[in-house]
Amino acid sequence: MTIADFQARWTGHVPQVQDVKRDYAVLVPLVEGPEGPSLLFEVRASTLAHQPGEVCFPGGKVEPGESPRDCALRETWEELAIPPHEVELISPLDLVVQQGKFVMHPFLGVVSRAGMAAMIPSPAEVERAFLVPVEWLRTHPPQVYSYELKPQVSPDFPYESIGFPRGYRWRTGETTVPVYPWPDRPIWGLTGRIVRHLMEGME
Repeated sequence: MTIADFQARWTGHVPQVQDVKRDYAVLVPLVEGPEGPSLLFEVRASTLAHQPGEVCFPGGKVEPGESPRDCALRETWEELAIPPHEVELISPLDLVVQQGKFVMHPFLGVVSRAGMAAMIPSPAEVERAFLVPVEWLRTHPPQVYSYELKPQVSPDFPYESIGFPRGYRWRTGETTVPVYPWPDRPIWGLTGRIVRHLMEGME
């Protein structure tokens, strides 16, 4: 292997988050609701294998060859039948990196009145959709909880060969879990984190 091999491999490389195995994308749909600007949420169908009944934004896994932006629009079409041309994307929001080794790409977009009129939630994926006024989110900040991330090191880890004792102090971490107490269905988890960051950015 030569220096030229490294140059050929890494020249023009676009940095990614190390060790990430999957990318997901969601649309954060902003609409003009009866009570002013509102966010559109889904309740996941109870028949889904993962996270049934939880509140989320429309979205899913980024397919090979697909951009996160296109994924967010495609999933919104598949889940809610809102046509991509009825969504005006404002901007990508900050990425969410999850300890489960995936990155979430949120996109803020405005859904037109025609898009909302066309909305038909897919029964296979969505129990129902609902609006939460931005003013309510602004005046009802989330309750924030946290849990500690503790390393579980395998018993056969080679402490001796790397020259450190078995009592080595591994770094721990912490994850926050914001919970918005929307009366009908609490908004929490990754969705809550995206909402909190969005609202904090408006202050």
